[in-house]
Amino acid sequence: MDVEKLLEGLNSDQRAAVLHDHEKDAQLLILAGAGSGKTSVLTKRIQYRILCGVQPEKILALTFTAKAAAEMRERVQKLFPDAGVRLCTFHSLALFMLKSRMPCSLRQAQGPCESSRVEKFTELSRSERPAYELVGFTKMPVPTDTADKTFLQELSKIGGRKFHFSREELFSNELPAKLLKKLKPLRERVLESGQVVFEDLIYKSIELLEIHEDARAFFQSQWTEILVDEYQDINPSQYRLVKALLGERKSLFVVGDDDQAIYGFRGADIGNINRFRDDFKESSLIRLEWNYRSVPNILHFSNQIFKNKPIHLRKVLRAGNMAGSGGSPLFKENRKPEIWVSKDPIEEMRKIITSIKLLRESYDLQWKNFAILVRYNRQRLYYEEALRDARLPIAGDEVGEGGNLEDGIHVETVHASKGLQYAVVYYAGLSEGLTPGLCTGNRKQRQKQLDEERRLFYVGVTRAESFLVLLYCKRRYWKGRLTKLKRSRFLPRENSKTEMNMPVILFRIYAAARILLFMLVHIVKIAFVYVFHRKDLDSWIEEKVQKFSWFCMRVIRVDVTIEDQALLAKVDWTRPVFVMGNHRSYLDIPLAFLALQRTVGFIAKTQLQRIPILNFWMHKLGCAFIDREKGGGAAIIQKAVQSGKMPKLFIFPEGTRSKRKGMVAFKSGCFRLAVEANAIILPIVTRGSDDVWEHRKDCKHHPVSIQILEPVDTVEFKKAHGGDAMDPRHDLLPYVRTKMEEAYGRL
Repeated sequence: MDVEKLLEGLNSDQRAAVLHDHEKDAQLLILAGAGSGKTSVLTKRIQYRILCGVQPEKILALTFTAKAAAEMRERVQKLFPDAGVRLCTFHSLALFMLKSRMPCSLRQAQGPCESSRVEKFTELSRSERPAYELVGFTKMPVPTDTADKTFLQELSKIGGRKFHFSREELFSNELPAKLLKKLKPLRERVLESGQVVFEDLIYKSIELLEIHEDARAFFQSQWTEILVDEYQDINPSQYRLVKALLGERKSLFVVGDDDQAIYGFRGADIGNINRFRDDFKESSLIRLEWNYRSVPNILHFSNQIFKNKPIHLRKVLRAGNMAGSGGSPLFKENRKPEIWVSKDPIEEMRKIITSIKLLRESYDLQWKNFAILVRYNRQRLYYEEALRDARLPIAGDEVGEGGNLEDGIHVETVHASKGLQYAVVYYAGLSEGLTPGLCTGNRKQRQKQLDEERRLFYVGVTRAESFLVLLYCKRRYWKGRLTKLKRSRFLPRENSKTEMNMPVILFRIYAAARILLFMLVHIVKIAFVYVFHRKDLDSWIEEKVQKFSWFCMRVIRVDVTIEDQALLAKVDWTRPVFVMGNHRSYLDIPLAFLALQRTVGFIAKTQLQRIPILNFWMHKLGCAFIDREKGGGAAIIQKAVQSGKMPKLFIFPEGTRSKRKGMVAFKSGCFRLAVEANAIILPIVTRGSDDVWEHRKDCKHHPVSIQILEPVDTVEFKKAHGGDAMDPRHDLLPYVRTKMEEAYGRL
C-alpha cells in the first residue's frame, strides 16, 4: 500500500497529524474533539511510520485499557499482520520493563537505590539479570488489584491517614521524609514478596530509568517513537515515565481531549495537556474538530459548554458526517436538543417510555440505539427497574419483552459511556447535586471538582448522534427521602424575554444600532487581547466572529437552517479556498461565517471602507477591496492569493447583489484565478436573506436556508477536463453555476 492510499478518507487536519515530521516540527499534541476519529489517526500514524521504513518493534503506543490497546493492534495488523509494535497499557509496559533482562554492567546515575539488596544478586548472573532486581525486588513482581488488609492495618498504625497517604504512593519519592522512614519496613516487605499494586510498577520503572544510566539508554534505544492515547488521563507518575523514556528526543506523538478529562478522582492530571506547549517548547499543536458522530445542532449545543474556556485550548466541533446513525431519517432531521421538565420521576419515566416507543416505530430504530445516561450508579438502578416494570429490554439483562444480552436499551453512568455513542440519548438528573454532583472542600477544590463535572456533562452530551433529551425532575427520591431539586446550572437559561413589536423602519434602526455597538465594544476588547494575550489574538477573533454572526441572527430575528455542513470536512483548508455564493443581501456575510464555521475574508467594495467600525473589522478579516469603477479586481485577488497566507476568500461571482429572484450572470474572472491558484472552490447557496433585511415587511422571525455544496478541487477538475486545454469560463463556470442553480431551486 502507498501513502496516498493510506490517507484516503482523512480530512486535512487528520492528514497533517498522520504526516507530522518530528525532526522539523518536534513533539506533537493533538487536541482531538469528541467523535473526531482519534483512534483512526493513531493507527494510521503507526502504519505510516512503518511505511516510511521504521521498524515496527521500535514503535511504542500507550493507552489506558487493554481493550483499547487490542482495538488499535487489530487495526494496525490489518495492514501489517506481523508487525511487532508494542501496543499496551502503562502498567503492562512497566511490568515488561521490570521483567526485561539487563546487562550486568549497568551503572547507577545518582547514588545507590536499595544497593544492599542489589548486591545480593550480583553472583546470580555474570552476563545479565532481570531489571526488577536492580530496583530491589527479591522476586518477580506480581500485580494485584488491591492491597491486602494486613498492609492497610500496618499503614494505619504508622499514621498513613495523618499524611493523607494511599497505598498507590508507597514507592513515590516525593513523600515527606518522616513518612519515608516509617514506610521503609513496608517497602521491604513488598520487595521481598513481589506482591505489588499496579502503581508500584510505574514508580519502580521510573526509578529504573532515572537512576540507572544503562537501563535508560537500553529502553530509549528499544523504542524510537512514542505515541500516547487519552493523554488527558495520565497521572504525574505516568507522565514522568513517558518523559524518562523520551529523553531529549522529539519523537512524541500524543492525542487527548482536555474537554473529556473526567478521571481526576483517579489521579489523572489535566495539567499535563495544559502544560504541554510549555514543557516541550518546540512542539506543535493540531486540533481535530470534525465530529463524525453527531448532528450539527447537538454539536452547537456542546460547543456552548466551554464558552468561558481559555481561547488557546478551545475547540469548535464541526459536523463531518452526513449519514450518521446508518443513514437514519432521524439523523437527517438535525433535531435540536430538548429540555424536558417533569414534576416527579413517574411523569419523567412516562415521557421517556412513550418517546422510546414512538421513535423506535417511526424511525425503525433498534432497542440498542437508545441510552439513558446518569451521573451516579444508584440512579442507574432506578431507571433499570423502571424499564423492567414497563417490560422494555435492557442491554446486558435478560429481563424484558424481546430483550437479549445484545439488543436492549443502555442504562449507564456517564463515566461508563465514554467512548460509546447512541442514536438517541436521554440524559437524566440535570439538577444541582446530581449533575453537577456535590462539590466539597475549599473554594479552589470546589472549583476544580466543578470543572470536572462540566467536562463530564460534555462527555454525556456528545454521546448522542441524532437526538439528545436533557431531563430535569423537580422532585425525586434521593438518598432515602423525597427532595426538591434545583435546575442544573449546566442547562441553558429559560428565555422568558418577550420581543418588542415595532414599525419596520424602527426595527432596522434598532437592529443596526445594536450590531454596530457590538462591533464597537469588541474593538475596545481587541486592544486588551493584543496587549495581554497576543498569541491568542487570531483564535480570539475567530471566536468573536462566530459570536457576532449568531448575535446578528438573534437581533434581526432570523431562524437559520444550514444543510450539508458535513461537506466542509472534505475541504483541504491548508490550500487557497474560494468560497462562492449567490448574493442576496448584506446579511450574506455573517450567514457565510455561520455556514462555514470559520472566518474568511471577502471581496468588498472600496466604498465600504468609509464606514469606520466596519472598515476596522474588514481589515482584520483579511478582506480584499475593489473599486469597481477603476477595475483591477483580478489583480487585487491575485495579490491576496500570492501573499503566501493561504487565503480563504468569499466571492460573489454575480458581482453585485441580485435584485431579482434566482441568479444573474456569473463573472468568469474568479474562476480563472481559482484555477491559477490551484484553489478549492466551495459553492454555497443562500435563500431568503433579502427578505429579512432589504425586503423585510414586519418584525417577525424569518427563515433563511443555506446549503453547502460539494467542494471542487480545481487541480482535479483540470485533470478530468483536458488538462491545460480546460477553459475556466466555458468548463468550470457552467459546472459550478449549474450545481448552484439546482440547489437554489431545492431550497
